[in-house]
Amino acid sequence: MSRHLKVASAQLGPLHLADTRTSATARLVKLLREAHAMGARFVVFPELAFTTFFPRYWYADDTEVDQRFFEFTMPSAETQPLFDEARKLGMGFYIGYAERVVEQGRVRRFNTAILVRPDGTIAGRYRKIHLPGHSEHRPQAPFQHLEKKYFEVGNLGFRVWRYMDTITGMLICNDRRWPEAYRVLALQGAEIVALGFNTPSENLAFPEPPALRVHHHLITAQAMAYQNATWLIETAKCGFEDGYRMFGHSLIVAPTGEIAAKSVSEEDEVICFNADIDLAADLKRNTFNFAAHRRPEHYRLIVERTGAEVTPSDEP
Repeated sequence: MSRHLKVASAQLGPLHLADTRTSATARLVKLLREAHAMGARFVVFPELAFTTFFPRYWYADDTEVDQRFFEFTMPSAETQPLFDEARKLGMGFYIGYAERVVEQGRVRRFNTAILVRPDGTIAGRYRKIHLPGHSEHRPQAPFQHLEKKYFEVGNLGFRVWRYMDTITGMLICNDRRWPEAYRVLALQGAEIVALGFNTPSENLAFPEPPALRVHHHLITAQAMAYQNATWLIETAKCGFEDGYRMFGHSLIVAPTGEIAAKSVSEEDEVICFNADIDLAADLKRNTFNFAAHRRPEHYRLIVERTGAEVTPSDEP
Protein backbone atom coordinates (compact mmCIF):
# COMPACT_ATOMS: atom_id res chain seq x y z
CA MET A 1 0.00 0.00 0.00
CA SER A 2 1.36 3.42 -0.97
CA ARG A 3 2.08 6.06 1.63
CA HIS A 4 0.06 9.24 1.22
CA LEU A 5 0.52 12.63 2.84
CA LYS A 6 -1.89 15.45 2.10
CA VAL A 7 0.30 18.50 1.62
CA ALA A 8 -0.53 22.17 1.21
CA SER A 9 1.19 25.27 -0.10
CA ALA A 10 0.00 28.30 1.89
CA GLN A 11 0.77 31.33 -0.24
CA LEU A 12 0.90 34.79 1.31
CA GLY A 13 -0.10 38.00 -0.38
CA PRO A 14 1.91 41.15 0.29
CA LEU A 15 3.28 42.17 3.67
CA HIS A 16 4.06 45.87 3.87
CA LEU A 17 6.64 47.75 5.92
CA ALA A 18 3.86 48.91 8.22
CA ASP A 19 2.63 45.36 8.90
CA THR A 20 3.66 43.81 12.20
CA ARG A 21 4.88 40.27 12.80
CA THR A 22 1.81 39.82 15.00
CA SER A 23 -0.53 40.60 12.10
CA ALA A 24 1.50 38.40 9.75
CA THR A 25 1.25 35.52 12.22
CA ALA A 26 -2.52 35.96 12.42
CA ARG A 27 -2.74 35.55 8.64
CA LEU A 28 -0.52 32.46 8.77
CA VAL A 29 -2.75 30.93 11.46
CA LYS A 30 -5.78 31.57 9.26
CA LEU A 31 -4.06 29.84 6.32
CA LEU A 32 -3.11 26.92 8.56
CA ARG A 33 -6.73 26.49 9.59
CA GLU A 34 -7.84 26.65 5.96
CA ALA A 35 -5.31 23.97 5.02
CA HIS A 36 -6.52 21.81 7.91
CA ALA A 37 -10.12 22.17 6.73
CA MET A 38 -8.96 20.88 3.33
CA GLY A 39 -7.46 17.82 5.01
CA ALA A 40 -3.79 18.80 4.82
CA ARG A 41 -1.32 17.50 7.40
CA PHE A 42 1.83 19.31 6.21
CA VAL A 43 1.89 22.98 5.15
CA VAL A 44 4.66 24.90 3.40
CA PHE A 45 4.72 28.65 4.08
CA PRO A 46 6.91 31.20 2.23
CA GLU A 47 10.43 32.51 2.70
CA LEU A 48 10.65 35.47 5.15
CA ALA A 49 7.02 34.84 6.04
CA PHE A 50 6.71 37.24 8.99
CA THR A 51 7.89 40.46 7.30
CA THR A 52 8.00 42.31 4.03
CA PHE A 53 10.89 41.38 1.73
CA PHE A 54 13.18 43.87 3.45
CA PRO A 55 16.34 43.22 1.34
CA ARG A 56 14.82 45.56 -1.23
CA TYR A 57 15.63 48.43 1.18
CA TRP A 58 18.98 49.88 2.30
CA TYR A 59 19.40 50.33 6.05
CA ALA A 60 22.67 51.63 7.51
CA ASP A 61 21.72 50.79 11.11
CA ASP A 62 22.04 47.06 11.89
CA THR A 63 20.19 47.52 15.17
CA GLU A 64 17.14 48.89 13.38
CA VAL A 65 17.19 46.00 10.91
CA ASP A 66 17.51 43.46 13.72
CA GLN A 67 14.59 44.88 15.67
CA ARG A 68 12.29 45.33 12.67
CA PHE A 69 12.91 42.15 10.72
CA PHE A 70 14.94 39.48 12.54
CA GLU A 71 13.90 36.78 14.98
CA PHE A 72 16.22 36.31 17.97
CA THR A 73 14.41 33.13 19.02
CA MET A 74 11.96 30.85 17.26
CA PRO A 75 9.23 30.72 18.25
CA SER A 76 9.14 34.27 19.55
CA ALA A 77 6.32 35.91 21.46
CA GLU A 78 4.87 37.23 18.18
CA THR A 79 5.15 33.94 16.27
CA GLN A 80 4.15 31.54 19.07
CA PRO A 81 0.44 31.48 18.08
CA LEU A 82 1.32 29.67 14.83
CA PHE A 83 3.12 26.92 16.74
CA ASP A 84 0.27 26.68 19.24
CA GLU A 85 -2.34 26.34 16.48
CA ALA A 86 -0.29 23.73 14.62
CA ARG A 87 0.03 21.66 17.80
CA LYS A 88 -3.71 22.01 18.44
CA LEU A 89 -4.53 20.85 14.89
CA GLY A 90 -1.78 18.20 14.75
CA MET A 91 -0.17 19.71 11.65
CA GLY A 92 3.44 19.97 10.57
CA PHE A 93 4.82 22.95 8.67
CA TYR A 94 7.80 24.60 6.97
CA ILE A 95 8.34 28.34 7.36
CA GLY A 96 11.03 30.87 6.46
CA TYR A 97 12.25 33.82 8.52
CA ALA A 98 15.22 36.12 9.16
CA GLU A 99 17.33 34.52 11.91
CA ARG A 100 19.72 36.40 14.21
CA VAL A 101 21.91 34.18 16.38
CA VAL A 102 25.10 34.40 18.40
CA GLU A 103 27.53 31.61 17.46
CA GLN A 104 31.09 31.30 18.74
CA GLY A 105 30.82 34.70 20.34
CA ARG A 106 29.67 36.71 17.32
CA VAL A 107 26.35 37.84 15.87
CA ARG A 108 25.33 36.03 12.71
CA ARG A 109 22.34 36.57 10.45
CA PHE A 110 20.81 33.99 8.11
CA ASN A 111 17.87 33.58 5.76
CA THR A 112 16.46 30.52 7.49
CA ALA A 113 13.69 27.94 7.23
CA ILE A 114 12.55 25.39 9.80
CA LEU A 115 10.61 22.16 9.70
CA VAL A 116 8.12 21.93 12.59
CA ARG A 117 6.57 18.69 13.80
CA PRO A 118 2.82 18.31 14.50
CA ASP A 119 3.60 18.59 18.23
CA GLY A 120 5.01 22.10 17.67
CA THR A 121 8.68 21.19 18.14
CA ILE A 122 11.36 22.03 15.58
CA ALA A 123 12.58 18.98 13.62
CA GLY A 124 15.14 20.67 11.38
CA ARG A 125 16.72 23.95 10.32
CA TYR A 126 18.12 25.10 6.99
CA ARG A 127 20.02 28.31 6.22
CA LYS A 128 19.91 29.58 2.64
CA ILE A 129 23.10 28.86 0.71
CA HIS A 130 22.60 30.44 -2.73
CA LEU A 131 22.21 34.12 -1.82
CA PRO A 132 21.33 36.30 -4.84
CA GLY A 133 21.70 40.04 -5.28
CA HIS A 134 24.42 42.38 -4.04
CA SER A 135 25.83 43.95 -0.88
CA GLU A 136 26.70 47.48 -1.99
CA HIS A 137 24.29 50.42 -1.91
CA ARG A 138 22.67 51.15 -5.29
CA PRO A 139 20.48 54.18 -4.65
CA GLN A 140 19.91 54.73 -8.38
CA ALA A 141 18.11 51.38 -8.72
CA PRO A 142 14.29 51.26 -8.60
CA PHE A 143 14.67 48.80 -5.73
CA GLN A 144 17.55 46.78 -4.37
CA HIS A 145 18.26 43.11 -3.67
CA LEU A 146 20.54 43.19 -0.64
CA GLU A 147 20.52 39.60 0.57
CA LYS A 148 24.33 39.56 0.41
CA LYS A 149 24.34 42.56 2.79
CA TYR A 150 21.88 41.28 5.38
CA PHE A 151 22.62 37.53 5.38
CA GLU A 152 25.59 35.21 5.53
CA VAL A 153 25.80 32.12 3.34
CA GLY A 154 24.13 29.26 5.20
CA ASN A 155 26.45 27.06 7.26
CA LEU A 156 24.32 23.94 7.82
CA GLY A 157 24.58 22.35 4.38
CA PHE A 158 21.83 20.49 2.54
CA ARG A 159 20.21 17.97 4.87
CA VAL A 160 17.13 15.74 5.10
CA TRP A 161 15.04 14.64 8.06
CA ARG A 162 12.79 11.66 8.82
CA TYR A 163 9.57 13.59 9.10
CA MET A 164 5.90 12.57 9.14
CA ASP A 165 6.70 9.13 7.66
CA THR A 166 8.72 10.71 4.83
CA ILE A 167 12.27 11.88 4.18
CA THR A 168 12.04 15.65 3.76
CA GLY A 169 14.58 18.30 2.77
CA MET A 170 14.44 22.09 2.70
CA LEU A 171 15.59 24.80 0.29
CA ILE A 172 14.90 28.54 0.03
CA CYS A 173 14.05 30.65 -3.04
CA ASN A 174 17.16 31.05 -5.24
CA ASP A 175 18.35 27.55 -4.27
CA ARG A 176 15.69 26.28 -6.67
CA ARG A 177 17.78 27.39 -9.65
CA TRP A 178 20.80 25.28 -8.68
CA PRO A 179 20.51 21.59 -9.59
CA GLU A 180 23.33 20.65 -7.22
CA ALA A 181 21.13 21.53 -4.25
CA TYR A 182 18.38 19.08 -5.21
CA ARG A 183 20.81 16.34 -6.15
CA VAL A 184 22.53 16.47 -2.75
CA LEU A 185 19.12 16.10 -1.10
CA ALA A 186 18.13 13.29 -3.47
CA LEU A 187 21.36 11.44 -2.71
CA GLN A 188 20.21 11.39 0.91
CA GLY A 189 16.87 9.86 -0.07
CA ALA A 190 14.67 12.99 -0.17
CA GLU A 191 11.02 12.22 -0.94
CA ILE A 192 9.73 15.77 -0.35
CA VAL A 193 11.53 19.08 -0.87
CA ALA A 194 9.88 22.11 0.76
CA LEU A 195 10.80 25.56 -0.52
CA GLY A 196 9.53 29.08 0.18
CA PHE A 197 10.28 32.03 -2.09
CA ASN A 198 9.90 35.80 -2.59
CA THR A 199 10.68 36.55 -6.25
CA PRO A 200 10.44 40.04 -7.78
CA SER A 201 8.53 40.22 -11.05
CA GLU A 202 11.24 42.53 -12.38
CA ASN A 203 14.84 41.47 -12.89
CA LEU A 204 17.20 44.21 -11.73
CA ALA A 205 20.21 42.73 -13.50
CA PHE A 206 18.92 42.84 -17.09
CA PRO A 207 15.65 43.37 -19.01
CA GLU A 208 13.53 40.24 -18.73
CA PRO A 209 9.77 39.97 -19.36
CA PRO A 210 7.85 38.96 -16.20
CA ALA A 211 6.29 36.08 -18.13
CA LEU A 212 9.75 34.69 -18.87
CA ARG A 213 10.67 34.82 -15.19
CA VAL A 214 7.55 32.79 -14.38
CA HIS A 215 8.39 30.38 -17.22
CA HIS A 216 11.84 29.75 -15.73
CA HIS A 217 10.26 29.22 -12.31
CA LEU A 218 7.86 26.61 -13.66
CA ILE A 219 10.24 24.62 -15.84
CA THR A 220 12.90 24.57 -13.12
CA ALA A 221 10.43 23.20 -10.57
CA GLN A 222 9.21 20.50 -12.94
CA ALA A 223 12.73 19.51 -14.01
CA MET A 224 14.11 19.35 -10.47
CA ALA A 225 11.19 17.27 -9.18
CA TYR A 226 11.50 14.81 -12.07
CA GLN A 227 15.29 14.57 -12.25
CA ASN A 228 15.47 13.86 -8.53
CA ALA A 229 12.28 11.78 -8.30
CA THR A 230 10.88 13.82 -5.43
CA TRP A 231 7.75 15.76 -4.52
CA LEU A 232 8.38 19.51 -4.56
CA ILE A 233 6.29 22.09 -2.72
CA GLU A 234 7.15 25.72 -3.57
CA THR A 235 5.32 28.56 -1.84
CA ALA A 236 5.39 32.27 -2.67
CA LYS A 237 4.97 35.49 -0.81
CA CYS A 238 3.76 37.70 -3.61
CA GLY A 239 1.78 40.68 -4.85
CA PHE A 240 2.55 44.38 -4.57
CA GLU A 241 4.49 44.99 -1.33
CA ASP A 242 4.52 48.77 -0.91
CA GLY A 243 4.36 49.00 -4.71
CA TYR A 244 7.03 46.40 -5.51
CA ARG A 245 5.61 43.32 -7.23
CA MET A 246 6.56 39.69 -6.61
CA PHE A 247 4.98 36.86 -8.57
CA GLY A 248 2.95 33.97 -7.12
CA HIS A 249 2.59 30.65 -8.96
CA SER A 250 2.99 28.54 -5.83
CA LEU A 251 3.28 24.89 -6.85
CA ILE A 252 2.99 21.29 -5.81
CA VAL A 253 4.95 19.20 -8.31
CA ALA A 254 4.92 15.40 -8.49
CA PRO A 255 8.07 13.28 -8.93
CA THR A 256 6.91 12.72 -12.52
CA GLY A 257 7.46 16.43 -13.21
CA GLU A 258 3.73 17.09 -13.48
CA ILE A 259 2.22 20.10 -11.73
CA ALA A 260 -0.31 18.64 -9.30
CA ALA A 261 -1.60 22.00 -8.04
CA LYS A 262 -0.86 25.68 -8.66
CA SER A 263 -2.08 28.94 -7.14
CA VAL A 264 -4.08 31.35 -9.32
CA SER A 265 -3.73 34.61 -7.39
CA GLU A 266 -1.15 36.89 -5.81
CA GLU A 267 -3.01 36.94 -2.52
CA ASP A 268 -3.36 34.64 0.51
CA GLU A 269 -4.28 31.29 -1.02
CA VAL A 270 -4.03 27.61 -0.08
CA ILE A 271 -3.55 24.82 -2.59
CA CYS A 272 -3.65 21.17 -1.55
CA PHE A 273 -2.85 17.72 -2.91
CA ASN A 274 -2.90 14.18 -1.53
CA ALA A 275 0.68 13.20 -2.39
CA ASP A 276 1.49 9.56 -3.07
CA ILE A 277 4.94 9.47 -1.49
CA ASP A 278 5.78 6.17 -3.22
CA LEU A 279 4.92 7.49 -6.68
CA ALA A 280 8.64 7.89 -7.41
CA ALA A 281 9.51 4.26 -6.65
CA ASP A 282 9.73 3.16 -10.30
CA LEU A 283 11.81 6.21 -11.25
CA LYS A 284 14.21 5.53 -8.38
CA ARG A 285 14.53 1.87 -9.38
CA ASN A 286 15.09 2.57 -13.07
CA THR A 287 15.72 5.92 -14.80
CA PHE A 288 17.17 7.60 -11.72
CA ASN A 289 18.73 4.59 -10.04
CA PHE A 290 21.69 6.60 -8.75
CA ALA A 291 23.70 3.59 -7.58
CA ALA A 292 23.49 1.96 -11.00
CA HIS A 293 23.93 4.93 -13.31
CA ARG A 294 25.72 7.88 -11.66
CA ARG A 295 29.39 8.40 -12.53
CA PRO A 296 30.76 10.83 -9.92
CA GLU A 297 34.35 10.22 -11.05
CA HIS A 298 33.46 12.36 -14.09
CA TYR A 299 31.71 15.12 -12.12
CA ARG A 300 34.76 16.53 -10.31
CA LEU A 301 34.45 20.01 -11.86
CA ILE A 302 31.15 20.48 -10.02
CA VAL A 303 32.94 20.67 -6.68
CA GLU A 304 36.37 21.87 -7.83
CA ARG A 305 35.34 24.95 -9.84
CA THR A 306 32.92 27.79 -9.15
CA GLY A 307 33.13 30.00 -12.26
CA ALA A 308 33.02 28.73 -15.84
CA GLU A 309 36.33 28.46 -17.68
CA VAL A 310 36.87 27.49 -21.31
CA THR A 311 38.99 24.33 -21.24
CA PRO A 312 38.87 22.72 -24.70
CA SER A 313 40.43 19.32 -25.11
CA ASP A 314 43.47 18.85 -27.34
CA GLU A 315 42.45 15.24 -27.90
CA PRO A 316 40.31 14.23 -30.91
